[in-house]
This record gives sequence, C-alpha cells and structure tokens, in this order.
Amino acid sequence: MKSKIPKMPVRIIDTTLRDGEQSPGVSFRIREKITIVRLLDSAGVDELEVGIPAMGPPACDDIRELVALEPDCLLTSWCRAIETDIDLAARCGTSGVHISFPVSSILLKAMDKTQGWVLSRIAALIPPALQRFQMVSVGAQDAFRADPKFLDAFVREASACGSHRIRIADTVGLARPSQVAEMIRHLTWLAGSTALEFHGHNDLGMATANTVTAIEAGIPAVSVTVNGIGERAGNAPLEQVAVAARTIDDRTIAIDLRKLVKICRFVFRISKRPIPADRPITGKAVFDHESGIHCAAVLRDPNTYQPFPPEILGRKGAQLVVGRHSGSTVIKHVMEKTGVTLDAEKTEKLLVAVRTEAMRKRTFLSARELVQLYQHTCS
Repeated sequence: MKSKIPKMPVRIIDTTLRDGEQSPGVSFRIREKITIVRLLDSAGVDELEVGIPAMGPPACDDIRELVALEPDCLLTSWCRAIETDIDLAARCGTSGVHISFPVSSILLKAMDKTQGWVLSRIAALIPPALQRFQMVSVGAQDAFRADPKFLDAFVREASACGSHRIRIADTVGLARPSQVAEMIRHLTWLAGSTALEFHGHNDLGMATANTVTAIEAGIPAVSVTVNGIGERAGNAPLEQVAVAARTIDDRTIAIDLRKLVKICRFVFRISKRPIPADRPITGKAVFDHESGIHCAAVLRDPNTYQPFPPEILGRKGAQLVVGRHSGSTVIKHVMEKTGVTLDAEKTEKLLVAVRTEAMRKRTFLSARELVQLYQHTCS
C-alpha cells in the first residue's frame, strides 16, 4: 500500500493592519487592532503584518501594544529600504520585518532610484536585519511590470543575502493567473531555498484567482486581508483564499474556517465597508436558493447546487426562499414547516399568487407572508 504524500502547508500572512488600513477612509483604533490580532491569532493565521513604524510615534506605540499581547502568530513590521525604518521596527519589538523595494521601471523612476541602488541596498540591509529579527522578508513592489531580467537579479541577490522570504507583489492588480503561475514557477527555481510569497491586489477582480493560482503553482506563502480591504479595489480576501485553498488536493492551511465569518463581520463594522449580500463565503445570501429547480434538488441533496456545506463556516444550512422563480416543491415544503399540507390544486393556486406578489414587491416572501398569502388565496 502506497503511503500518502503529506500535503504542503500554505503560510497565510494577514496584512489587514497594514495594507488593509491603507484603504481610503479606514482607520483602526488600538482596541480594534487588539481585537483583530486576537481574532486572527485564534483562527490560526500564521503571520500578521501589523503596521508601518515610520508613520510615527502613535503607529509605533500601537505596534508595541500588539507585540505585548504575545500571540502565537508571528508579527512583522513593514519598512522601506531605509536603515531608520528598520531601526524603528526593531525598537517596536516585532519578530519579523518586511523590507520593500521598487522593482518596476515606473516605480524606480517615480522614486528616483536605479536598479543598481536596489541591488546594493539589499546587500547592505539584509545581513544586519538578520541579526535583529527572527524573520526577514524582502518585497519586490510591482513585480509584474518589472524587467524580467532585473527581477531575476533581485531574487538571486535577496536569496544570496539570506532573506527568509521574497514577496512577489502584483502591486497594481494587473496580473492574470497564467502570468502568476509562470512567474512563480520560474522564480521558485531561482530562489532556491528562499521561500516566495505572493501578494495580490484586486484592480481587475482577480486577486483571489491569482493568489489561489500561486498556491497551486507551489508558493509556500500568500498575503491577504480580511474582506479584501486595501488600497483602490483592495487585496486578496483572507476568507476566500482560505476556503479555496482547502479545495486544493496537495495543499493545507491552518485556518479554522468556522471563525472567518465572525472576523469578517467585525472588520466590516469597524471599517464601515459593508459585505454585499452576494459576497463569496461571507455574504448573507450566498447559501439562499429561490429557483424552483435548485430548491427541489437541494431538498434531495444539498451538494447539488452548493460548492461546500455552509456548516464548515459555522453557518446554517441552505436557506430556501419563496419568490418569483420558486416552484411547487419549495412552496409545499415551506407550508409543511408551518403545519399546512397543500393538495395539488391549492399548491398551484398559491404558486400563481406568490409569483404575482413577489414581482410586485421585487423580493422574496417570508414564511409569515406566505401563510398570509395562503389564507387570502386558498382559504
């Protein structure tokens, strides 16, 4: 009998408190940050990027308070490629540091830097950082618009200098899954024993797809934010990536999926960024069914029109609602739950009335409204 090959773990790095808080108009108070850290740590997130020390004393004070919580997950600070930023991070006490570099020609020009400057700063900054932090990550900002030869040189240099991980960032969300897969496989070979991380933005609506593609391509770490909050169109959402990663046969994550909905709802409240009803994983209506064909099938087997059981998220099972597209099966089912058994004639009569009323209201009917309609129509 063949022994099972162990699944390769995916390290989940949450940057809600750094990249997520960079969403225009979003600002977390320290008590809210503490709650986010505790919730994410309890859910099994491996690593949290908790802030930017260079933003000043208030940011540093917040980071120190989060470090004092002593969570099980690793805490990291985000820094520019400047010694003073890294010094501040060390004084904040995070075990990890992420040092970000521009790598595309457009960012290099905007920041008045050169490729030579980037490579020299890697060599100057990484070895000392390794003496001060448990984990040193190096970031390639705007990697998908970079000169491929320079990106190769960047990865080689970061690896040679001892970086624990290299972040490949789709900074403006322009990458497509096929590009992500090709780049990750190529750079994994170049990086050798240095781990890669994928960081995706959602400008073209592909952050989740790109992140999951990176996982399928073998990347050992990805960064995400709760609800996908972040600059412009946001980042890859933690909840979507976590659930999708569970569907990949040879990968595994440490996240407790049952805790995701609570986390997402908390961040929604404090960020004032509502969760749309049809939002994947956490939307209020994503396990609701109205179509007659769907409802009839789900009553026989919930797996027919659901990708996974809602219960794995700690949510209730499928919710069958009565509306314009309902069929006789769901009408009879809902009425039976209220104690009323319908014959064929009354079912058809009530169904006609339901469709008329649902069209008038432009929404589905509650069980109470259905009973009232039955009493008015069939009694």
